[in-house]
Amino acid sequence: MTTKRKVGNLLGLAVLSYLSQRPMHPYELSRTLRDNGDDRSIKFNHGSLYMVVQQLARAGFIAAQETNREGQRPERTVYALTDAGRAELRDWLHDLVEQPRHEYPQFVAALSLIGALPPSEVIPLLRRRLELLATQRTEIRALVDGALAGGVPGLFLVEEEYRLALLEAESSFVERLLGQITDPATGWSRLWAEFHGEPTP
Repeated sequence: MTTKRKVGNLLGLAVLSYLSQRPMHPYELSRTLRDNGDDRSIKFNHGSLYMVVQQLARAGFIAAQETNREGQRPERTVYALTDAGRAELRDWLHDLVEQPRHEYPQFVAALSLIGALPPSEVIPLLRRRLELLATQRTEIRALVDGALAGGVPGLFLVEEEYRLALLEAESSFVERLLGQITDPATGWSRLWAEFHGEPTP
């Protein structure tokens, strides 16, 4: 069962996770998130990070530890994880790892409405998508292989392996879909083209 959380933004979960390692100020958190490639999994910018830090502080999950200034730079507040924040981090991760969620990917939305385009447009679009998926798979495979060769433990690359598995599954699906659309035995393309007033294949 999904828990209603005081802070529901996944960026908040990332902040709690990194603050469990050591206290940091938001600028350092932002740099750490980017250095670890978390911006590939969690959407954020400077403003959204500061907003989430404030929300976590109001919820009692993190607390200001000290404020310091380096040279002419603005003051920076260092935040530390509270006991409540540590408990929230564990509970939130338990929930996300254990409970499957119904998500709303944009490609699924497009597939649900794909009949609005004629097959003569859809077929080349799907073929182009296959090419782009292949490029993404190659890039991620190179990233993972390079990191492993550099001594990064596989545990810290598991999200990239998952991303790769999703790309492979999507590629297989798109290939099957193209086959179903173009196979005369299914009749999909003929009926679809007739609907749009196009010549039937």
